Amino acid sequence: WEFSTQDLGLDPERIWITVFGGDDELGLGPDAEAIECWRAIGIPDERIVLLGREDNFWQSGPTGPCGPCSELYLDRGPGFGPDSERPGDDTERYLEYWNLVFMQYELHADGSLTGLPQQNIDTGLGLDRMAAIQQDVPSIYETEHFRPLLEFGEKRSGRRYGQDEPTTRSLRVLADHGRGATFLMADGVVPSNEERGYVLRRILRRAIRHGRSLGIQGPFVADLCEVVVEGLGDVYPELEAERQTIARWAAAEEEGFARTLSQGERLLAELIEGARARGAEQVSAEDAFRLHDTYGFPFELTQEVLAEQGLTVDAQGFAALMEQARNRARSGARDTGGDQTAERAAAFARQTGFSTRFVGYESTEADTVARAVLAENGTQLVKLEDSPFYPAGGGQVSDTGLVRTGSAEARVAEVFRLGSDQVLALEPGGGLKEGQEVHAEVDRSTRLATMRNHTATHLLHAALRERLGDHLRQAGSYVGPDKLRFDFTHGERLSRDELANVEQRVNGWIADNQMVTAVETTLDEARSLGAMALFGEKYGDWVRMVEVDRVSRELCGGTHVATTGEIGLFHITVETSSASNVRRIEAVTGPGATALFEERTAQLRRLSEALRAPEGELERAVEKLNERVRELSKKSAAPARDTTAEELVKAADDVSGVPVVTARAEVGDAKELLGLADRVRQTLGDAVVVLGAAAGERVHLVVNVAPAVVELGVKAGAVVKVAAEVVGGGGGGRDTMAQAGGRLPEKLDDALQSARTSVEQSLS
Repeated sequence: WEFSTQDLGLDPERIWITVFGGDDELGLGPDAEAIECWRAIGIPDERIVLLGREDNFWQSGPTGPCGPCSELYLDRGPGFGPDSERPGDDTERYLEYWNLVFMQYELHADGSLTGLPQQNIDTGLGLDRMAAIQQDVPSIYETEHFRPLLEFGEKRSGRRYGQDEPTTRSLRVLADHGRGATFLMADGVVPSNEERGYVLRRILRRAIRHGRSLGIQGPFVADLCEVVVEGLGDVYPELEAERQTIARWAAAEEEGFARTLSQGERLLAELIEGARARGAEQVSAEDAFRLHDTYGFPFELTQEVLAEQGLTVDAQGFAALMEQARNRARSGARDTGGDQTAERAAAFARQTGFSTRFVGYESTEADTVARAVLAENGTQLVKLEDSPFYPAGGGQVSDTGLVRTGSAEARVAEVFRLGSDQVLALEPGGGLKEGQEVHAEVDRSTRLATMRNHTATHLLHAALRERLGDHLRQAGSYVGPDKLRFDFTHGERLSRDELANVEQRVNGWIADNQMVTAVETTLDEARSLGAMALFGEKYGDWVRMVEVDRVSRELCGGTHVATTGEIGLFHITVETSSASNVRRIEAVTGPGATALFEERTAQLRRLSEALRAPEGELERAVEKLNERVRELSKKSAAPARDTTAEELVKAADDVSGVPVVTARAEVGDAKELLGLADRVRQTLGDAVVVLGAAAGERVHLVVNVAPAVVELGVKAGAVVKVAAEVVGGGGGGRDTMAQAGGRLPEKLDDALQSARTSVEQSLS
């Protein structure tokens, strides 16, 4: 209240208050305590409005912490609505600018409430709304920070803000989404199909589509983000620091989405035309799902385009199909019940009302006391007073070890992290009792292996940024005793030379035996020193910074070796894609790397014996073997080619009087696929032949069209482009023959179906 009226200078007579008015289902009456507090400040009863559970009761989910709310509204005057309106109405007159949540209850599955042992007030001020109030403008979009973004949209589109509702709405989307996307990319998020990357992708793609609807020609999103950096970079230095990275990802996403939009909008237009021809008002869930799953066209855009055309889509059916797809993706995965155990551990910790002190940085064992014990289904959940066990977090797995009493011992199966607190899960058989003195001991060999891999992960991160550029950010990790896995933002596969360079760089730092230190410092100080922070992690005012001398600084709560020399050896085993614009490297260190080299050496010896060649000449021996295989293949290929061609000729369908073949072919390479398509088309005469083949992670596509069929409207170049987009590639060629490549072999059947549809439409 003081900040609102004194620091912000708001008129006390224009401030209205809402409080929780009670709910029978929750068994709660009006929030009398909040009402009395506001009365004591001097707010008259006529400006205190009681609202129900939907407006003024906050809960984190179906169960968990919750509590009543109280909100502050500013009356903007009769110019925004009549005097009869009140806060909580669907009105622009009263603008909510501050919210207070009194977190005092826990909601249980049966709908009952119990008091939280530790209660707090969660409060938040709407910065944009306060800017609109202070600058006395109708909405946040007229504020000084949004206005340059609107002007950018006006200049690029030739349209004027306020000239009509669709234009105003699209310009606002550009401004809002441009700013939001810029900050996300500055924080290290990259466009992808998962989690926060998918949120960013949706924001960028919606902005792109609204830019197109405004008539903006050519790429514009990177320039839009640049306006954000120019306007806010002095206040938010991370924008200036990540300027090039922001432009890089914005441009790449716009380029990729242009291909998706072109094909998706064409297919959606066909669906709309078909629905209207049938007199239908809705597009089926199956069609919407095919657009999303096969062609990557966002469901939200499907809904938006259909709404503009006066049509709807079966959203409920689409959601069901998406859930089926998720279930199929999860099939075969073993359910460990870990989520349920973690939830029970969190509830158990809240009930105890005290926090365990972690002493695992200083020691791997501790004499302590079992302060709280909960036995459940044979497993014991335990809270120690002091614990040397590292709880899973930051990508690092939890410690294992033993908890011993005078007469028994129990193995630690898992350690759950609960903020700064933790709960141990013990395997059955320990028989631990509350208040019992115990000796807790970490498995040292497992801890050491994990420490090697964690420090090596920091070195890998530094080497990748040094080699590939500062745009690279951590996107996930696994650090265990067996291996390390590091996901990072990068749009391209790493070459052999790049991988070799990164591995050599890490091993060079290991050989230098650099000091590894961890210090507690302020978040601002750590950032000023250039420490890398993991996006998505929540940091307090004080943080732990792990530094490898002259190599790396990262905010990290994990356990590490004292010197890089303790890692021993580092070897990359896998480099692959884990998501769109995200690459993954797996590696081993120390004894694990040594064991791998021993295994590879034994393999070389066995190969040397099998090929009867010295180890130093194995490559040459393998090449000779390949040449022999190719010679034998050539001798046997002609009859096989003729048989395959004959089968494809028999499989041709008649489409409007034209023989059409669309099929997979088992061939060795693109050249063989071209030859096969030509033989089939020559045999069929005036025909269309579309063939596809998958080879490892690549896809080859060929379209062969007779000149007479070209005159009917079927062009090989156009057909192959349709198919190539589905498999994430590109290509082209002449009207009679075209070829393409792609990188999504799992989409080959869909690509062939798209090509078939394109041919049928051209011939209809």
